[in-house]
Amino acid sequence: MQKGIIHYGIGDSIDTYMYIKSSTKAVASNGKPFLTLILSDKTGEIEAKLWDVSEDDEKSFASEKAVKIMGEIQNYRGRSQLKIRNIRLTTDLDAINISDLIQTAPIGQEEMMGKITQYIFEMRNPNIQRITRHLLKKYQSEFITFPAATKNHHEFLSGLAYHVVSMLDLAKAIAGLYPKLNKDLLYAGVILHDLGKVMELSGPVSTVYTVEGNLLGHITIMVSEISKAADELGIDGEEIMILKHLVLSHHGKAEWGSPKPPLVMEAEVLHYIDNIDAKINMMDRALERVKPGEFTERVFALENRSFYKPQL
Repeated sequence: MQKGIIHYGIGDSIDTYMYIKSSTKAVASNGKPFLTLILSDKTGEIEAKLWDVSEDDEKSFASEKAVKIMGEIQNYRGRSQLKIRNIRLTTDLDAINISDLIQTAPIGQEEMMGKITQYIFEMRNPNIQRITRHLLKKYQSEFITFPAATKNHHEFLSGLAYHVVSMLDLAKAIAGLYPKLNKDLLYAGVILHDLGKVMELSGPVSTVYTVEGNLLGHITIMVSEISKAADELGIDGEEIMILKHLVLSHHGKAEWGSPKPPLVMEAEVLHYIDNIDAKINMMDRALERVKPGEFTERVFALENRSFYKPQL
């Protein structure tokens, strides 16, 4: 069985099929155009440069195309990069489906929705439950397929739902240790905190920020959605204000994108749960690429640190 891209090491040769996640044109110091390709398969992704490209190359090797590619893995400034020897678009003769090359959550969509639905069912506050169910139902088709981000963490098909499921399980464990936490607020905050990303981002694959995402961001979008839902459902109570606060404060600090810092206990816990799950996902994916006794590539989103994989 052919191994995935994350299992290749420096110096390894590859001859495989990959998906062009993004393709960006730039001009080299010699004045000639080149493409920076982010190539992916089911296991992960890698950057590659395609030099001296023509206009036809730029059109051919655009985002959302499948390619047959040969080359070697090399080290470039502490990160793996694919040196392309040969690249071509796939044809019907290759019998490759793009869906076979796209990273996706390790849990099925139906299972994830079942778990999230159960958490909503466990809510005892009717207002919180109705708001949460209403908004999830409104955006369910996007929620279950979208990534949680364009890069750094859970940036794969169904990554948003997987992020939420992982956070809900964390929230349940923490609430079991600290019974004074309001589980309804915490569970609702987990489900709603990033739901605005279905409007902030463009879609499940080759994801970019939308105009609305660039101008408003998922936090502002979601606060507005909570207000609309409350009006549509005829709900008027403190729960609405607290739910908005959970969304507004889940990044923790203004410099991290939150208009308000957490000022209720559940908001503080939500921030830490979000942070833990995102960072664990980043570290887990970096560590998967190395053997015990080795350090990972530097992870820019984690203070540019390299992480060691113990020989245990």
